[in-house]
Amino acid sequence: MNVKPNILVTCGRNKRRSRTAEYIFKNDMRFNIRSVGFSPKSERLLSERDVLWADLIFVMEQGHGSRISGMYRHLDLPSIEILHIEDDYEYLNEKLIEMLTDRINSTLKIKYDIK
Repeated sequence: MNVKPNILVTCGRNKRRSRTAEYIFKNDMRFNIRSVGFSPKSERLLSERDVLWADLIFVMEQGHGSRISGMYRHLDLPSIEILHIEDDYEYLNEKLIEMLTDRINSTLKIKYDIK
């Protein structure tokens, strides 16, 4: 485990939800963050290299976690946490920012005692 954990945030196309998470936490000194998507149309497509880099993976929906587990079952996967955020929000939407901030911070506090 790194002193500063590597956090990977995923969503369908890396256009709205995961990109918003990366944007709001990109200068956070507590951890490193990267966002990716599953679709070939993603800004940045999920790769094995991303999974190997991550100490913790956040997914927006239950199905995303299952997809990662299936695609990379040959790897020793990091913990996958589900944020339960549907694809109903635009990039940098105020409600989306609030949900991401609350849910990511509370998970990091529990998993890494990062305040």
